[in-house]
Amino acid sequence: MDVSGGSGQPRSGNDEPAEHPADPTAPATGPTDHPGPEPEHAPGDEAGPPPAKPSPDTTGTPTGTGPTGTGPTGTGTDGAPDHRSLAHSGIAKGEPPEPRPKEPGGGILMGRPFGVPVYVAPSWFLVAALITWVFGGQLDRVLPELGAARYLVSLFFAVAFYASVLVHELAHTLAAIRFKLPVRRIQLQFFGGVSEIEKEAETPGREFVLAFVGPLLSLVLAGLFYLAMKPVEPGTVPGVLLAGLMVSNLIVAIFNLLPGLPLDGGRMLRAVVWKISGKPMTGTTAAAWVGRALAVAVLIGLPLLNQSGALGGSGEDTGGMDTVTDALLAAILAAIIWTGAGNSLRMARLREHLPELRARTLTRRAVPVENDTPLSEALRRANAAGARALVVVDADGNPLSLVREAAIVGVPEHRRPWVAVSGLAQELTDGMRVSAELAGEELLDVLRATPATEYLVVEETGEIYGVLSAADVERAFVKAMARPA
Repeated sequence: MDVSGGSGQPRSGNDEPAEHPADPTAPATGPTDHPGPEPEHAPGDEAGPPPAKPSPDTTGTPTGTGPTGTGPTGTGTDGAPDHRSLAHSGIAKGEPPEPRPKEPGGGILMGRPFGVPVYVAPSWFLVAALITWVFGGQLDRVLPELGAARYLVSLFFAVAFYASVLVHELAHTLAAIRFKLPVRRIQLQFFGGVSEIEKEAETPGREFVLAFVGPLLSLVLAGLFYLAMKPVEPGTVPGVLLAGLMVSNLIVAIFNLLPGLPLDGGRMLRAVVWKISGKPMTGTTAAAWVGRALAVAVLIGLPLLNQSGALGGSGEDTGGMDTVTDALLAAILAAIIWTGAGNSLRMARLREHLPELRARTLTRRAVPVENDTPLSEALRRANAAGARALVVVDADGNPLSLVREAAIVGVPEHRRPWVAVSGLAQELTDGMRVSAELAGEELLDVLRATPATEYLVVEETGEIYGVLSAADVERAFVKAMARPA
């Protein structure tokens, strides 16, 4: 709340006195003047801004690729709904937003095409070894004269396949950049790739385009590899490699076009239902439930198709080990799809409740004190005003720093008359001054940009409104997530 002079009275907001007198030992023990969540843990617990995948899609929108291994859009953190293709095994959205490091990390940095960092996760090396082994076995039947060299050819295939997955992800990334949506990173991982787009598309049309460009590029690549096969002898190493890349890109495109979240086809279905109903949440709900049905179909249908030979294998030759392998692969894919669909629903609910997080209603009343004010005197003033925070100001009333709640609790009561508030304060930086008008995803973005335990809330005129505790925001965030849609 705004504080003018030493009165501790807010300029706006609820001026009713606190329900219970605050304990003089710490201003944080009394209830806040503003409506907000009741404290769920002892005051003085330090907490950063609420944890976030994410991302909204909180807030990022992962969009991924690949059946072979596809964020307010996830969301993960689709916290963002996400734009994911089959390779979306990691969903950054579905978890509460947390402070983002300057470098997102996520494996080995391979480069920054279009300014977006591309990482290779450690799990990629596992799947590369698996592809090398499986494809090497196939080469042994087709080109037995290669001998042990077949594994070098297989490794080349694994790298080339993931290069085409990267092209798929770059298509999502370029579309996001075109729509002015920030992209945090691209990550190549076990079941494909993820493009972490940190904002949700503003219209269903943009959502549809953002999802469709990935499978479209995979189809284009499949066509290019098919054309490249024409002048090449089928029984040669180049012929086998081109055929394998054509088929794998075709599978990636078809699988990601299936109409269920978190696949690209699910995002396209979401966009269509959103357009028809006018409600993003309705589109997310429909696409998520279709995604769950798709997960069940994959779990049951994939092993049956493999055993029947419909996917190119010989049903007569399938043995016990092959059956176990098919079932395991189907279970992994089904789990990825089911989990991604559930995360998309969670993040959609979060985005509905995010507007409830308002800086003005979560802010604690504060009183201004000067640098040399003893802590005991500062707490006396705070309790008299029904305030729960202290702002250190200069002689002209300009804010200099915030007295940390955790530091107050750490000072024994008998020493408080001898401790100046300046020794317990954190100097204000630009990122620690937030507008009282901030709300929802915009508020979370500001807090994540400058992690701190307390923030100074100011009016548009620059007057002090009060102090916002990151712990209060976190509790409100958790309550919003727990509330039914």
